[in-house]
Amino acid sequence: MAKHPPLFTIGYEQVSSAAVLDTLSAAGVDLLVDVRAVAASRRAGFSKSLLAAGVSERGIGYLHLRGLGTPTEGRQAARSGHHDELWRIYGAHLATPTAQEQLDELTALVKAGRRVCLLCYERHPEHCHRQMIADLICERVGVRAEHLAAPPV
Repeated sequence: MAKHPPLFTIGYEQVSSAAVLDTLSAAGVDLLVDVRAVAASRRAGFSKSLLAAGVSERGIGYLHLRGLGTPTEGRQAARSGHHDELWRIYGAHLATPTAQEQLDELTALVKAGRRVCLLCYERHPEHCHRQMIADLICERVGVRAEHLAAPPV
């Protein structure tokens, strides 16, 4: 475990893009992996192109792995607070060929020693599919997850 950095995760609910960028920089993240199915946001700075530009200015790479995003019905379950339903839906989604390919891609990045951070909306990882991704990657690579939290606005 010591030879690989942790796998970071972060949610941007209730935070500014500057706070997220500061938090990523402080943690030494070198690659932000966006695991949203739809990389668009009403929150300033979190749509795909603006987010990619913002992290690039900090010397951080950006990768959108759309295939690891939550399907529409899973996002609806999460918004309704039905987390057991979210886990069921997302677990089935992870068995798809696209999700498996992107999990393999993410695994390779973490195995290579990259300082990767998974990004999604929900502030608390236990209510977000990124927790399930982190658990799988940590098990595959033998690293620990570290959940970052930017200061709320």
